[in-house]
Amino acid sequence: MSPAPEAQHLVDASLYVFRAWHGTPADVADEEGWPVNAVHGFARFLCDLLARSRARHLALAFDEAQDRCFRNEVYPAYKANREPAPEELKRQFGHCKALGEALGLPVLAHGHYEADDLIGSAAEQARRGGRRVVIVSADKDMAQLLDEGDWQWDFARNERWDCAGVRPRFGIHAHQVPDYLGLTGDAIDNIPGVPGIGPKTAATLLGLYGSLDALLERLDEVPLLKLRGAAGHAARLREHREAALLSRRLATIVRDAPLPEGFDGARRDPDREALDRLCERLRIGPMTRRRLIECATLPA
Repeated sequence: MSPAPEAQHLVDASLYVFRAWHGTPADVADEEGWPVNAVHGFARFLCDLLARSRARHLALAFDEAQDRCFRNEVYPAYKANREPAPEELKRQFGHCKALGEALGLPVLAHGHYEADDLIGSAAEQARRGGRRVVIVSADKDMAQLLDEGDWQWDFARNERWDCAGVRPRFGIHAHQVPDYLGLTGDAIDNIPGVPGIGPKTAATLLGLYGSLDALLERLDEVPLLKLRGAAGHAARLREHREAALLSRRLATIVRDAPLPEGFDGARRDPDREALDRLCERLRIGPMTRRRLIECATLPA
């Protein structure tokens, strides 16, 4: 069963901008000579998404926090392993947000919170309004946001899973994702976790104890488990207890981040003139431009 158009679709937009940046040839420039390959790829993604989902409630969430995210205040090394985005890509992020706005789509971005947090907060608001949620992202961390009736959609692979589908995919329940990352860490985001605790061990321990808190409270039992290296795992958990709790905090998606005033996740009125100007400036070709105009006029 697929999610209905009435569901609130929340798009991890930065992920798809990065994919377009890496997957679209940089052979087109705007009027000032700057590359616009990511914008062109993102535009095609939006056309495909809107056409396939027929979503009447769809919002785009972008990462703007960079190293100013509240998680950096808690742990300065958070995402410090990532190279800063080049200026050519930063400019295109701005164009992608402008494109979403011209299409009449609510755009979420905040200097202190990440796109994940904005999606989590918008999801909570949607549920209060009686709508189910569809999170358009391939990021497994997003699974922690799924409640009964929600879906996550890996658009590129066209794979969907609901709350019950998280365990068959990842070996843990949706609500255990922060605890799981507290144990394993996340090299991509520079979250430390517990050294020597890998995905299989973390999933096994959470299957037995249910939560990180319960596991840490019952550490004396761990060496007695019929689990390879159980005594060593217990010692590592005892030594790195604070790192596990910190890592869980870093991996937990906020659900009360501030959203724009008046935001309700609905399609806004598209700005056809702004869309035309943007397409002209970014030298978007006639076929993609025609598809964008069609998307802008889809019934809300």
